[in-house]
Amino acid sequence: MGSRQRFLSRAAAMLLASSACCVGGMGASAANYEFLAAPQNDLNRIYRLDKATGEVGACQFGLKESAPVGVTLCYPPGEGAGPQASGEYALVASHHQGEGGVFRVDLQSGRVAVCYVLQDAVVCTPPAK
Repeated sequence: MGSRQRFLSRAAAMLLASSACCVGGMGASAANYEFLAAPQNDLNRIYRLDKATGEVGACQFGLKESAPVGVTLCYPPGEGAGPQASGEYALVASHHQGEGGVFRVDLQSGRVAVCYVLQDAVVCTPPAK
């Protein structure tokens, strides 16, 4: 194998290695979110949690007269639902059939907040233990 072919082989190997690194990095960032359906059995809403920051949002299906298919309605983080102190967060459903909210738990501190949609945003109660 000539020096040019060895150079091209090394360059191709480095390109593959850097691609694998980037793909692995994208997979890691995709694991930053957790999703949980609201326990209320007649509500088509899911909550989205950033597991590192504790930020909570929600989305649900909606109908639109002028659209042949429905639309996705999303609610941004509002009061108390924005980024929290650095931690390890999770969502927990109450399993109460009429409950539209979920619990945001900090797995490191044991603090719990209740999060739900209020008007046009997700809000969360102050965390308590």
